[in-house]
Amino acid sequence: MPHADTLSLERLKTMVDEGTVDTVLVAITDMQGRLQGKRCAARYFVNEVVPHATEACNYLLAVDVEMNTVGGYEMSSWDRGYGDFVLRPDLSTLRLLPWQEGTALVIADIEWVSGGDVPASPRQVLRRQLARLAERDLAAFVGTELEFIVFNDTYEQAWQSGYQGLSPSNQYNVDYSLLGTSRIEPLLRRIRNGMTGAGLYVESAKGECNPGQHEIAFRYTDALATCDNHSIYKTGAKEIAAQEGKSLTFMAKYNEREGNSCHIHISLRSTAGDAVLAGDGEYGFSPLMRHFLAGQLACLREFTYFFAPNINSYKRFAPGSFAPTAIAWGQDNRTCALRVVGHGESLRVENRVPGGDVNPYLAVAALIAAGLHGIDNDLPLEREFTGNAYASDKPQVPANMRHAAELFAESEVARSAFGDEVVDHYLNYARIELAAYDAAVTDWEKVRGFERL
Repeated sequence: MPHADTLSLERLKTMVDEGTVDTVLVAITDMQGRLQGKRCAARYFVNEVVPHATEACNYLLAVDVEMNTVGGYEMSSWDRGYGDFVLRPDLSTLRLLPWQEGTALVIADIEWVSGGDVPASPRQVLRRQLARLAERDLAAFVGTELEFIVFNDTYEQAWQSGYQGLSPSNQYNVDYSLLGTSRIEPLLRRIRNGMTGAGLYVESAKGECNPGQHEIAFRYTDALATCDNHSIYKTGAKEIAAQEGKSLTFMAKYNEREGNSCHIHISLRSTAGDAVLAGDGEYGFSPLMRHFLAGQLACLREFTYFFAPNINSYKRFAPGSFAPTAIAWGQDNRTCALRVVGHGESLRVENRVPGGDVNPYLAVAALIAAGLHGIDNDLPLEREFTGNAYASDKPQVPANMRHAAELFAESEVARSAFGDEVVDHYLNYARIELAAYDAAVTDWEKVRGFERL
């Protein structure tokens, strides 16, 4: 499905001829969920990239956060020469970027130079699960709710200070506060209007609990479009903040207060467009909904690594923090990892585990794979949980990346759904991150040990 308000190729050609567009960004999403790619001269993009594609070094799916080349990846290494792969533009994603003068952007799919998809590409991981749904005449619709913290410091100032002593844009909890959001409305408005111009459907903006924390919500759409939009929004919000002399972070846990969440809402429809989760059974569920939700419960611990992909992700899970610790489902119950909301055609499942650092393609792929596991095996649904799930004896979300990676490695469902190549590729990233973290000496250690130990 094409994105809403996206740019046709013919319109782009006209704008290139008129001189109103001179640059086209060709982007992919890497393992960490970041947009990577190249800036192409617009006429070169139209004349050469559209008919023939372009290329980029295949190390883009085999590096750490610092862009260091690291070992252990089968698909890309020094032994393999760090060759190229092909970036094939998906023209249904072509759109203008209003916050960058004369600039358009297109999302590309990744292929091998010799032909064929690259299975470890996040967009391809999701495409595979969407194809599995389509085989059952089903389609997924998704919305993501992404929080961030805004600072009055520039990114350069934040870097130079070692990220210490930053000034948040609000000094107190502004959850739902219109006064609090008005303090930085010029920035929020620029982001909202910029995203609208880039083809996203903005719903609202609101304050959140941590000083300087805010959320901009976008209307749900088909799963692939939502993930593309999510990645574009995340990069664009940072770029707009930088232009305004501010900075913002999507870190899952920036400090000891409330973390940045990314609640993901998912529903299913038939390929004909009919809602299929609501029914006349208990809770207003269809049999399909019961199995779909049961699959989420059954797979959540094994798939947490795709919902919480970084070491910092796990510091967000704390009792009473609105970040879940208990694997339970409840109707409109924010203490549960899985919250069921809506009625009738709007009935959907909200997974509250992901944080602002999540790679949306991998997380949504995991949601679909879990749901299909429940549907294909007719898994029964346990009773809903009522009350405070933080105080329950329900199974717990893995408390750290090491445990989550172990569960993912041992998951037969993950290997069946994603394939060994994908599972092993992303497990190597976990090993690299854990080794780097284990070797680091933190400020916490220095404060406690410099003099007193």
